[in-house]
Amino acid sequence: MIGWIRRNLLSGVMVIGLLVGIGLLAYPSVANYWNQFHQTRAIMSYSEAVDNMSTEDYKKILNSAREYNVRLAERGLHWVMNDADRAAYEKELNIDGSGIMGYISVPKFHIKVPIYHGTEESVLQVAIGHLETTSLPVGGKSTHTQVSGHRGLPSARLFTDLDKIKEGDTWTITVLNETLTYECDQIRIVEPEDFSELGLIEGEDLCTLITCTPYGINTHRLLVRGHRVPNAQGSAEVTADGIQIEPIYIAPILAIPAIILLLIILLVSTRRAKRFNSDDVKHAYMDSMKLDQ
Repeated sequence: MIGWIRRNLLSGVMVIGLLVGIGLLAYPSVANYWNQFHQTRAIMSYSEAVDNMSTEDYKKILNSAREYNVRLAERGLHWVMNDADRAAYEKELNIDGSGIMGYISVPKFHIKVPIYHGTEESVLQVAIGHLETTSLPVGGKSTHTQVSGHRGLPSARLFTDLDKIKEGDTWTITVLNETLTYECDQIRIVEPEDFSELGLIEGEDLCTLITCTPYGINTHRLLVRGHRVPNAQGSAEVTADGIQIEPIYIAPILAIPAIILLLIILLVSTRRAKRFNSDDVKHAYMDSMKLDQ
């Protein structure tokens, strides 16, 4: 038994090493696909809830959110919520109890992700969070909605490519049966405690996308601001596209079968080499016995 373990120890270590390597190689792609799958499912569930609503329901919910924004504009952004404020906030745009208020689509880097109430870490690990002290994402004069997302998560892209946005690029936010389009007009990098670029501007309808920067260091905040522009496609019903996977995520998945095949070939070659070596030793021993006779 001990002899068998010694003979196969190297092969076992090689197998374990290759399996660990395959797992590390595949994890970002598989995890990102899994999160995209759940993001799409969440948008589809939201879509179904919206489809089951009447026009009167749309108007009631949107009017309530717009009135909320008017009150917010009158008192200004305070960045801190008490319990009563939080309770009132969480009731707005929460049509199915899931916490999803809509979704954001950024054509520049091909993402469509749900937007949830608040920026708790449990939200930011899988989706985009609405900064709870800012305007709700329904537009209007003197509003400034702000949403935040992580960069560099191995399990989800989210705002990883936000630094690729340039002035003039657009994104959309869909809430209920309305789609709002924003065009980037300002990009800033600020300290985490600097809120000077996030205030309301009289008469403006603004949206800012927020993430950490530099990539992997996260000492500052990247603020990508846009102003409301007319929709190219007009208002539309909420629909969910199929999952889209970038080629960079497909490549590791395609590489896994090739690595497994190489592993099998390596193991077979190793065993054959051991068998041949054993036969050579046996023949040499027999030849030496004949010479002795």
